[in-house]
Amino acid sequence: MERTLQWQWLAVLGIIGVAQGFVDLAPAGPWDSRSFTRGVLGLVGMMCLYLAWFRFTFNINGVAPTVDRWKEPEATWSKVIVFGAVMVAIPSMIQWAGLKDAFPEPTGLFFALIGGLALLNGAYVGLVVKGPLAITEEE
Repeated sequence: MERTLQWQWLAVLGIIGVAQGFVDLAPAGPWDSRSFTRGVLGLVGMMCLYLAWFRFTFNINGVAPTVDRWKEPEATWSKVIVFGAVMVAIPSMIQWAGLKDAFPEPTGLFFALIGGLALLNGAYVGLVVKGPLAITEEE
């Protein structure tokens, strides 16, 4: 199936938005705080990266990766859970390795956000395809 939606420009904007958080080039903005502007631009970059991933993965506009959009939910929901757990653990690994000063302060929050959303989505899909929310043949 041929791709009908462009995702590349969202990915580029997202990378730029997240990357600017590692340098102090953001203006003070109307709130007179350069660090707040960096955070806002970082969040916008994260949103752009998510939308690029969604368009690349599902080839549709949208934001919710519901079960009906997954090709093989029975086989992949556990991989999403593992990905989420790794993302939640990355800030602890960064601190343990002594690299805390190499990253902006809100880096842990970004990883926790991504990991938490992935864990919730993986758990939701797991409950629907294998757990108590699964639709059985007798229903």
